[in-house]
Amino acid sequence: MAGYVYIITNQKKGTLYIGVTSDLERRIYEHREGLTPGFAWKYGCTRLVWYEEHWDIGSAIQREKSLKRWNRQWKIDLVEAMNPGWDDLYLTLG
Repeated sequence: MAGYVYIITNQKKGTLYIGVTSDLERRIYEHREGLTPGFAWKYGCTRLVWYEEHWDIGSAIQREKSLKRWNRQWKIDLVEAMNPGWDDLYLTLG
């Protein structure tokens, strides 16, 4: 089963939330609709600004754990390398 690591935010260079899922489109929909209360919901993180696909969920989980240990600037640099305008990539899924 494929896995995805993703970063969502509330605004450009705002609060960053890193997550992992086996169904990216469904999971981001849940964030956008407020269906899963927690950190992302509390801070209004609904904009998908970065994601990465993995062959299996295990490697995606390992990558998520690694990214969560990164400092903030490294995470911002990662987003800006893929998505310099901080556009909402949810609109490009599916």
